[in-house]
Parts: sequence; structure tokens; C-alpha cells
Amino acid sequence: MEIAPSILSADFGILDREIKAICDGGCDFVHVDVMDGHFVPNLTIGPVVVKAVKKAATKPLDIHLMVENNTFFVELFAPFKPEFISFHIEEEKHVHRLVQKIKSYGIKPAVVLNPHSSLSEIEYLLEDLDMVLLMSVNPGFGGQKFIPSVLEKAKKLKKMIDEKNLNVKIEVDGGVSDKNIKDLKDAGVDIVVAGSYVFGSSSYKDAISSLR
Repeated sequence: MEIAPSILSADFGILDREIKAICDGGCDFVHVDVMDGHFVPNLTIGPVVVKAVKKAATKPLDIHLMVENNTFFVELFAPFKPEFISFHIEEEKHVHRLVQKIKSYGIKPAVVLNPHSSLSEIEYLLEDLDMVLLMSVNPGFGGQKFIPSVLEKAKKLKKMIDEKNLNVKIEVDGGVSDKNIKDLKDAGVDIVVAGSYVFGSSSYKDAISSLR
């Protein structure tokens, strides 16, 4: 299981120290939630902050776009060379075109599905993706309660990936803790995003270790 702490739950007053602490604590990715105040009712991180995050991080970035006008934001954040850029399928009219654009930057493309969105929307896209991010909360704010139905969704997605013999990672974001991590692993999940569970703990290293 790979761990991607979401800096949405970090203390932005000491952000560089927070980033270094999760990297030193053994995280695999630094998850960056970009929200524009339109697609979701919250406004978070722009390129100036991501530049600082990139400078402090010793692990690759995992940028999650929760925005309108995805193409604009992909172009904005591509220069930081994250490992992944993920965008919500609910907001994008030209999904395949945007996937190819992300690839053209040498970045791994990922598509995000909200809790209510069907796996059928990505059935004919899986071959072009490196990751699918399943939301296990409604996007917009940290600290929400885990939606259990994502476990069955992850199992079905894992089956789709295996039947096509693809190397596509499954990531789950929202309400992840030591209480549901084994169920997520058993469902075929490869990466978990954990914000409040990690940053709300007294030891980031212990929190990351407990998940792994």
C-alpha cells in the first residue's frame, strides 16, 4: 500500500516543515488538492504554493484537480512535473484529449470519479490511464466520513483492470484511517490519500506506518 498524505490538512504556517516531515516519515507521494471555488465550494492551492511544496518535497507530487477548465489548470501545474495529474470526469467534455495532453508533458494521467459516478464512464478509457482515483467522500473539504460503498466500487474496478490485463493503479481519497485500510487493500486499492489521519496525529511517521 502506498501512502499519499493530503497537504489540505497540513499547517500552512509551517508548510515546508510539514512537507519535510511526511517525506521523512515515509510517505510515497505528496497529495496536492487544487480547488477553484467553482467545481467544489472551497478554494485552496495555486502555483505559488505548489512551487514551495515542490521545493520542500523529497517525494513526487500527486496533483488532484477539483476545478472547472481543466486544461488551463493542467497547463498551469505541468511545469512542476508531478508524478500524477488527476481530473474529475464529471467536469470534462473532452476526456481523452486531456489525457493525451497530460501524457505529452511526461506526466501520468489519472481520472477521478465522485462517489455517485459510474465506472462505466471510464470503461473505454482505462487503456490510456495510469491511475483511477475513487472519491470516498464528496470532494471539497478534508476530515469527512468515509463512504463504504467505494469498497465494492474498487473491487469492480480492479476486476475491470485485471480483465484487460492493464497496469492501472487504484487510488482512494477521503476518510481513510487504520479502521478501513485493510478493507481498502483487500478491495485492490494501491494508493490511499490520508489527510487528517496523518496530519492530525502526533507522529506522522507512526501514522504512515500504521496505514502501511
